[in-house]
Amino acid sequence: MKKYLFTTIITLALFSTISISCSDEFVDPKVEYSIDSENYFNSKADYDQALVATYDLLQSSYVNVLLGEIASDNTLAGGESPTDVIGFQQIDDMIHTQTNSNLRDIWNWMFAGVQRANYILEFQDKTDFEGKTQLLAETRFLRAYYQFELVKWFGGIPMKGDARFKIGDEKTVPRASVEEVYASIEADLIFAAANLSPTASQKGRVTKGAAQALLGKAYLYQNKFAEAAAALDSVITSGKYSLQADYNAMFELDGENGTESVFEVQYTDVEGAGFGCLQCSEGNVAVGFSGIRNYSGPLFSSGFSFNVPTKEAADAFEAGDKRKDVAILDIEAWAAANTNYDGGKGVSFGKGNEDTGYFNRKYLPRKRSSEAQGDLNLTNPNNYRAIRYADVLLMAAEAYNRGGSNDGKARTYLNEVRRRAFGDNNHDISASGAALTDFIWAERRVELLGEGHRFFDLVRTGKAVGKIPGFTANKNELFPLPIEEIQFANGNWQQNPGY
Repeated sequence: MKKYLFTTIITLALFSTISISCSDEFVDPKVEYSIDSENYFNSKADYDQALVATYDLLQSSYVNVLLGEIASDNTLAGGESPTDVIGFQQIDDMIHTQTNSNLRDIWNWMFAGVQRANYILEFQDKTDFEGKTQLLAETRFLRAYYQFELVKWFGGIPMKGDARFKIGDEKTVPRASVEEVYASIEADLIFAAANLSPTASQKGRVTKGAAQALLGKAYLYQNKFAEAAAALDSVITSGKYSLQADYNAMFELDGENGTESVFEVQYTDVEGAGFGCLQCSEGNVAVGFSGIRNYSGPLFSSGFSFNVPTKEAADAFEAGDKRKDVAILDIEAWAAANTNYDGGKGVSFGKGNEDTGYFNRKYLPRKRSSEAQGDLNLTNPNNYRAIRYADVLLMAAEAYNRGGSNDGKARTYLNEVRRRAFGDNNHDISASGAALTDFIWAERRVELLGEGHRFFDLVRTGKAVGKIPGFTANKNELFPLPIEEIQFANGNWQQNPGY
């Protein structure tokens, strides 16, 4: 779907027509339309197209994933030079300000997702049709997903119930508290979990399990451990999901939407993009950004060498952990193992800024048999595994352990993940209490390395200070609202502390 750049939440309010071309799994890629928004929603097809437009903004969340790693202790910004995408460099060094354009992108595009969901919900009673409850459940999941991203990054946000923002609202609608935002997220996900199908009708649609998992995650972020354990355990006991035996295959194109995928953001290389609007790409821009600079060799294609893992992150894996070579590519070792490639030419590559010799292998661009449209570095079809079953197991383990309700179940879930990692049960954890908590947190790092969760895990567990270089307590737990928002609100919205 084509996307349109909205520079602030206020300009989103000016959006009175909707124009879409689609390439999602479950829509006709040739459909285009433009119509006055107040006279819309007269048929099921109208609601379906608006829902597709709401799904569409998920593709812009690639930058959330990229910066969720760069802001943490897992990776460095990298790139070509210390000024390459200066906003990434500032976030990496924890010197970002309210004028950071990349943070503004996260705010703008996630709010665009909320706005599109609210467009449907504002007119939810206009027309009845078969399957409407399912559609509304999907809509409310998506609103919760976008709001969860916003509250993680920025804290309290302005909310207007089931209505779109309009001109002037910025001066009258306050920023809701973090607690109020989570209450909205919980309500949406409880509704979604109760009304979504357990099985997706087409690839990419959300399911009951996805809603339960995101609800459990939202509870965990609030330290509501009993509620989190119950929601996450419902995913585990549903029998719908299982760990994929081959950890490596899961991240290849053939492994997309597999048994471990609870929720997956769909990407294609059907429509390209340019640097003028990276979020307009149908491809996963983060993949090309993480690619090996000037690479020539087997399996992978080149990229821009951002998001490079640190040696400390590589060393976090225990001896014998099979996940290390899937999560991290040691480029020197890879070159040494492929000296016979292309008739003896071997592997060649360049070195960029903050080169560590490591790359985020899970989301490196792979070679493709057919050329994509647009810049190949910006149009990679690699899906983002937003919620994996292994993540659900580890979140449930943490909830049971930190809630003090069942260390035995916590160990069972933790060790299920570890047994796949090592291929045996000789590495099972037998600890309890606080020691078990530390093992669970350490496991999250290595299991999910490169997947955008690390910064928020460190913040929510109070471990960011001393782990993330430059992190300042009582400031860097949140990122600043874009200065434009503060200016337009004319004193109605206060900036986050420290900015």
